[in-house]
Amino acid sequence: MEAELVMAQIKTLEDLERMAPACQLASETLEYLQQAVRAGISTLELDALAEKYIADRGAIASPKGYRGYPNSICTAVNDVVVHGIPTAKPLEEGDLITIDVTVYKNGFHGDKAATVIVPGKRNLEGERLMRVTEAAMYLGIAEARAGARLGDVGAAIQEHVEAAGFSVVRDFCGHGIGRMFHEDPQVLNYGQRNTGRKLRPGMVFTVEPMINAGTWEVRILRDGWTVITRDGSLSAQFEHTIAVTASAPRVLTLFTEHEREMWASYQKPDRAV
Repeated sequence: MEAELVMAQIKTLEDLERMAPACQLASETLEYLQQAVRAGISTLELDALAEKYIADRGAIASPKGYRGYPNSICTAVNDVVVHGIPTAKPLEEGDLITIDVTVYKNGFHGDKAATVIVPGKRNLEGERLMRVTEAAMYLGIAEARAGARLGDVGAAIQEHVEAAGFSVVRDFCGHGIGRMFHEDPQVLNYGQRNTGRKLRPGMVFTVEPMINAGTWEVRILRDGWTVITRDGSLSAQFEHTIAVTASAPRVLTLFTEHEREMWASYQKPDRAV
């Protein structure tokens, strides 16, 4: 989301422990909502489910009221890229839907997103786009090691995506996160290796590639929030909140067995710095 970024805060081990409940709840909420996705349900209904689920667990949905955003989650269906406002329109079989969940608990925010296909109908292009986007996210996370640079993260994402024939959205990116919803640094999903800010242990940020099947260009609808692909092509997004450590990156929103297996297959051999 558009925001005035605050300077990066190096998180202590105590900070990371305090941040864990927010990241855990964001993951739980996202999994709960993904299980609720079906033909006929609306994104507005998913939003209501999310708001109640989060509130019942003593937390707050970070997006609601943030710079005027009206809902508790962001949803993106088919050609919507990011920041889609939930609506009453029912989902249809084969739709691509991204659900982006951020929660505030225990003084910290946790942020996570994923794309799924509404059951009942195959969407071959959407399935391939999802696979490429998810893999690109993990390839980017694997580069987020102390001593590396932010350009390494973006380059890893961009190289994988463009080799598959898809495009990386340039207008939106990952961000630092912690006590504030959006902190410094901006984490681009494209770039050149060995460029950008050097990564240090204690930096916490999101890696969240937004990948389009067609052009990378986007436009914002009149509601001031919803971003769609300029050419009407499909878009997918996956996101984790991660921490840079003295060795391997720590994925704070890792939750499902699938995610653990994916991360294990993409992370680099551990090495201290």
